[in-house]
Amino acid sequence: MPRRRYPSDTTDREWALLAPLVPGAKPGGRPAKHPPRELVDAICYVLRTGASWRSLPHDYPPWQTAYDWFRRWRLDGTWEQVAGALRERARAKAGREPTPSAAILDSQSVKTTEKGGPAATTPARRSTGASATSSSTPGGSSSPASSTPPTSPTARAPSSSWRRWRAGSRGWS
Repeated sequence: MPRRRYPSDTTDREWALLAPLVPGAKPGGRPAKHPPRELVDAICYVLRTGASWRSLPHDYPPWQTAYDWFRRWRLDGTWEQVAGALRERARAKAGREPTPSAAILDSQSVKTTEKGGPAATTPARRSTGASATSSSTPGGSSSPASSTPPTSPTARAPSSSWRRWRAGSRGWS
């Protein structure tokens, strides 16, 4: 029984362009369990829908297999070859040279000298107020009944919510 077709699946015409560019299983090894077109369709599904690999429908090969082939093809440059071939085809169809003869670089796309190390990082800002989700009191005790004031010279004043709790006899208001 043929599997259900999804809108992200390659058409026969698209597959005719991609088939020569997509490598199959290596010779001498175990025969491929899933045809390359099914793998490409699974990868296209994830890319088009933005779904996670684990959310791949069961109509496709297992997500681990699809991801493994996607990763292999990324590492061996298959996707770059596919993109290059499709770009050349689109340029030729538009009546232009298949490969661009010049490139335009602007200040946004040119890498400049970057300063590395800790001097290039900005330290995190400290909040001046207490967090409403904090589970400890300013003195370091986890019990709100603790009435010892902070003794450290760098300790901050108690938060307003802590002061309200201490002032009220009913507890948190």
